[in-house]
Amino acid sequence: MEVVYEDNHIIIVNKKAGEIVQGDKTGDTPLSEMVKEYIKEKYHKPGNVFCGVVHRIDRPVEGLVIFARTSKALERLNRMLRDGEIHKTYHALVEGKVTEDSGELENYLVSDGRINKTFIAKASTPGAKLSKLRYRTLAVGDRYSLLEINLLTGRKHQIRCQLSGIGHPIKGDLKYGSKRSNPNGGISLQAHKIEFIHPVSKEQISIELPEINNPIT
Repeated sequence: MEVVYEDNHIIIVNKKAGEIVQGDKTGDTPLSEMVKEYIKEKYHKPGNVFCGVVHRIDRPVEGLVIFARTSKALERLNRMLRDGEIHKTYHALVEGKVTEDSGELENYLVSDGRINKTFIAKASTPGAKLSKLRYRTLAVGDRYSLLEINLLTGRKHQIRCQLSGIGHPIKGDLKYGSKRSNPNGGISLQAHKIEFIHPVSKEQISIELPEINNPIT
């Protein structure tokens, strides 16, 4: 487990593709439990250790995830997330050449929990939710393009579904139309940067990962 930031109130981890943030029906050990064990061992904490899940990213996605070490920090971070005060930037390696320097995607999305997949739908479709994102093209190669993405709404599989909808599925994302899988079983989508005001100290926190580990070819 790679910890990229920690203090008495929060801990930020670089999640690997394939890890789950919170426990699910698979029974696999979630990142939240790994963080608890890390805190318990490092700080010699007896008994139960508090670790609050602030947000999640999909299992095949890699990148930054925030956990709260205190209930006070969790409450404040949850409010900040709802109010859009936690700014997340994603990087995606997508199939094909993206010719636009930047753009905004707006679709109505519906999710089917039975098959764990999201679809673009008409606004009149029951359960459809308006979904928006902005993207900027960082690099273009012969087969792939690297995009920087900022979500304006937070829907399930939103980035994956909307990029697939314009003919540029994320590399390795077989569920949304990629031609082949990645060797690690994940997809080339990274929660690359996270910025917010610390919920207790009020300091500016800005964490950025190295570039997504995929060549532009």
